[in-house]
Amino acid sequence: MLTTRRTVTGIMAATALAASTRTMAQRGSSTYDVAVVGAGSFGAWTAYALRQAGQRVCLIDAYGPANSRASSGGESRIIRSAYGAQAIYSRWAMESLVEWKALQARNGTHLFEPTGVLAIAKNSDSFLDETGKALMALGLPHERLSAGEVARRFPAFHLDESEGAVFEPNSGALLARRAIQTLVAELVAGGMAWRSAAIRPPKGSGTLPGLTTATGETISAGRYVFACGPWLPKVFPDVIGAKVRPDRAEVFFLGVPEGSTAFEPGVMPTWLDQYGIAGAYGFPNLEARGCKVAVDGDPVAIDPDLDQRTVTTPFIEAMREFVAFRFPALAKAPIVETRVCQYEMAKGEEYILDRHPGFDNVWIAGGGSGHGFKNGPRVGRYMAQVLAGSGAADPRFSIAR
Repeated sequence: MLTTRRTVTGIMAATALAASTRTMAQRGSSTYDVAVVGAGSFGAWTAYALRQAGQRVCLIDAYGPANSRASSGGESRIIRSAYGAQAIYSRWAMESLVEWKALQARNGTHLFEPTGVLAIAKNSDSFLDETGKALMALGLPHERLSAGEVARRFPAFHLDESEGAVFEPNSGALLARRAIQTLVAELVAGGMAWRSAAIRPPKGSGTLPGLTTATGETISAGRYVFACGPWLPKVFPDVIGAKVRPDRAEVFFLGVPEGSTAFEPGVMPTWLDQYGIAGAYGFPNLEARGCKVAVDGDPVAIDPDLDQRTVTTPFIEAMREFVAFRFPALAKAPIVETRVCQYEMAKGEEYILDRHPGFDNVWIAGGGSGHGFKNGPRVGRYMAQVLAGSGAADPRFSIAR
């Protein structure tokens, strides 16, 4: 889908509203029903769900919504329901896509690119069979494709005969930074309070009376949600600590061959790949920026505040090896853009959505593990229900796990 005048107008409006949030610190009450720390996908959608439930909410972030240090920053994220046997995430992705599309419709801003998603794995891997069963149970359109069928349908890809794929035609790519900034701007325009502030780690136990910012301001609320992704180990070193590990993700944009249409949205789908030990993922030539490719390497710890976000030789080499096999036409393609972001990996790659064990009015929402962005709307609804006492906590999301 091409950027239109309406899209540009929507982006400009969202940007203006996002900028205006910096002035919100002096407006309204300093006491709220809920304060949410972290304006990424989990935090922003939790604030949205709480506002929908009639709560007075203050959303707080040190660097701004979907900033370049955040796991929710960057240009694009995959939304897909291919999760193998993890059917809860398949269902949550299906439900979340409805909310992402509704956000797009309300704001007249292009946020979802319906490229379809191709999930590639060895035929011997149970992932493909389990994904097919889960998608069938949810009534989601999908196709199981052989290596030859992938080559005929999507000429950019090369699979060997031991591999196959599941194609979801209704999934695709979310324009990540734009989507979160649009959501936060919408919330602020609707009366939600915003603070651009760094929060000092809470001390003590019992009932948390308030948050203290780095400049000494106090923000008081009845309840608090910390949805600050890779910063959770810093904020709660004793409770979270090594349960969440921030890792580097090095992303490359490769220039497509001159005059080729094989890598364009509508011809090439968004994809994820059970390649080798680590896996890979990527996107077609969205917004003419080149094909986005990321190959997961060995875990490399990242400090979300201080890390120098420049790509490194090991990731470049791993990307080149993968691309030469999977996308032969891109084997010698120039790197036209790079990006370093991060995941915050939790054990088992399950989210952490739980009450803090030391504070009776503090909850933690994090551990997105590289796949959480898409499920932000469903995570937000889950958190609002748990805080209201209208939904049972799922043990799979517990801190103790």
